Amino acid sequence: YPEHYAIFSEPEFTWNEIRQSNRNPLLDDGLGVDGLKTGHTKEAGYGITASALRNTQRLILSISGLGSERDRETEAKKLLDWGFRSFQQVTAFEADEVVAEASVYGGEVGRVPLKAKGPIRVLIARTAGEAMKARVVYQGPIMAPVEAGVQVGAFKVLDGDRVVQETPLFTAAAVAQGPLHARALDALGELLLGWL
Repeated sequence: YPEHYAIFSEPEFTWNEIRQSNRNPLLDDGLGVDGLKTGHTKEAGYGITASALRNTQRLILSISGLGSERDRETEAKKLLDWGFRSFQQVTAFEADEVVAEASVYGGEVGRVPLKAKGPIRVLIARTAGEAMKARVVYQGPIMAPVEAGVQVGAFKVLDGDRVVQETPLFTAAAVAQGPLHARALDALGELLLGWL
């Protein structure tokens, strides 16, 4: 619930003439922490779920089983610091930027642009190197007519063979059905090239 970060990051508030202090010890440490929740039970020990934002990079941390409030604070700081040092956020595509084009079968035009609903940001290890790859996947060609705003594919980020992030892609324009001769040519092309 990102709309509630302003509440989670309040150092204190008064309700019904009772002053309540936020128990999150990381809020004022310059780490960019803006929430979320601390806790303690006999069974689970001390824990915290924290959210931190630096520039446009947000990390979420959740740990439990610690022996004291001090351990909780120390370990949470270490993990957040390690996370920001070890990973970087890369903007692969800005909001409203065309990510790829998909082939259209039987349309007035042969391709339709694909976009995500917002920017595509990828969190990658600073040591990832060449292991990280990205690809656009869709079932195609897409049969005309094509409506704008329909999910037809995905932008996938892979670490080796493992998919680590998948962002839905949507048609960015409508494509009307083409004339009969264009559909016939597309059918012939699919017949010939589909066998290869």
